[in-house]
Amino acid sequence: MDFGIVTAKIDEIGFITHAENLGYSHAWVTDSPMIRSNCWAVLALAAQHTRAIRLGTAVNVPGLRLAPVAANGIATINRLAPGRCIMGLGTGHTGIRLLGQKPMRLAMFREYVRQIRGLLRGDEVEHETHRIRFQMREHRFIDLENPIPIYLAGFGPKAQALAGEIGDGLISGLPRGGSVPTMLSNARQGAARAGRTLPDDFYMAAMMTLAMHHPGEAADSERIVAECGAAVIAGLHYLVARHLETGEDPPEYARGVWKAYLDWLAETPAAIRHQRLHASHYSFIDPEEARFVTPDLIRATCLTGTPEEIIDQVRALEQQGLRQIMLYPPLNRQYRVIEDFADTVLAATATTPRRRP
Repeated sequence: MDFGIVTAKIDEIGFITHAENLGYSHAWVTDSPMIRSNCWAVLALAAQHTRAIRLGTAVNVPGLRLAPVAANGIATINRLAPGRCIMGLGTGHTGIRLLGQKPMRLAMFREYVRQIRGLLRGDEVEHETHRIRFQMREHRFIDLENPIPIYLAGFGPKAQALAGEIGDGLISGLPRGGSVPTMLSNARQGAARAGRTLPDDFYMAAMMTLAMHHPGEAADSERIVAECGAAVIAGLHYLVARHLETGEDPPEYARGVWKAYLDWLAETPAAIRHQRLHASHYSFIDPEEARFVTPDLIRATCLTGTPEEIIDQVRALEQQGLRQIMLYPPLNRQYRVIEDFADTVLAATATTPRRRP
């Protein structure tokens, strides 16, 4: 099992270097321009301040830039960190919804990925009305010589199938994306649709939230809520956004707080409700939202338990086919969370051979 961290703050590159020193294998940078630092600037600094940790986008949002611009971004970072770069692509969640827009439809997304994959291979591709390719490669403005894997974000069966059809890997979340066997089954179906077998090196990573208990600690202690509450609520934000757009019902684990949360959100004027919904996104626990972080919701959405119990859960997930756990802690606890996890889980699984894509 590999372990990664997720971040997006340009003046805290030390968080990425600290994660590398602790043994984390990947650092992922988000793409939400209304609430985060610019992803390419963060990755450029990280590339110059690290040695071996793999650097990726989790995930780039197509609605924010043209495919050639996105391909150039990751290929430029690959010039600074050759062979260490991964491009994560998704149809869009927070980054696009904070602009009041909806995620890209899968048919358009497939074409977007096709263009990026071709450009990163050095091919000439169709873009709108013309054929384009990267030129002046001999001057090394970018690096295409070292391959850049493309992982697709997928939380539903169709997106997961698309990852199996045209991607090198899948980025999802637990439990939001379903079980690991279910997600891999969806990816295999997509691969079969494309006339291929899912490659043995197909890489599956999942964002997970950590709720590591001290002996005798309550499931919703002040410390645990402080460390996992922001991520728990961010998961609820996703479900609510889907509901508002499609009418989709919540999963069983969210129904206990569902009506109360929708009633609270409805107090915000509709014109700026998208801003209110994502105001605390993975960064802090909003005092007004803290009451929705219940023990049941924590247990259902987090990697929770004593260190020994969490180690057992990690090993079970690895046996099911998960290749990486991605941690996205809140800003004021991020160092503590990754240190505690490294001292327990990473230390206990250090004998497991590292598998890199």
